[in-house]
Amino acid sequence: MPLPSEDELRDATCVACPGQSLPLGAFDVAERPGPGIPYDAALGYRVHAATGTPTCVHPYRVGVPPARYASAGTPLPRRPAPAPPPPADPPLPADPTLLEAWVIAVACGSQPATLGAALRRAEALALTRFPPRDVVAALRRVLTVELARRR
Repeated sequence: MPLPSEDELRDATCVACPGQSLPLGAFDVAERPGPGIPYDAALGYRVHAATGTPTCVHPYRVGVPPARYASAGTPLPRRPAPAPPPPADPPLPADPTLLEAWVIAVACGSQPATLGAALRRAEALALTRFPPRDVVAALRRVLTVELARRR
């Protein structure tokens, strides 16, 4: 099985990912989000604070293991890596641009039998911090893109 195409990469990644506009290998992949990899609104994706390197924080979305592909020239694997599980109970982000990625992590971290309940809890929690318009937009994208892949 080959690595994802650019179109598949855009469909698989969240709006804060450099994979939306850069090909695999043109950005680093970190194990998880953190304060050292903030979202840069001017660029439209996360960057490593110390190096300025575009960085994806969801290796399970891009299909390659965490590595410094752009900043250190680590070669891409020939095949997609087995997807590591997303973090359990990811914390609700403070930035609304990261809401979609959070909902994706909630969805990916739940079993089919508990997905509905997990999404209802995520919606209720998100509405405590974000306007309904942002919550609906994130849920709509996740339901139409992410969950469509599970069929």
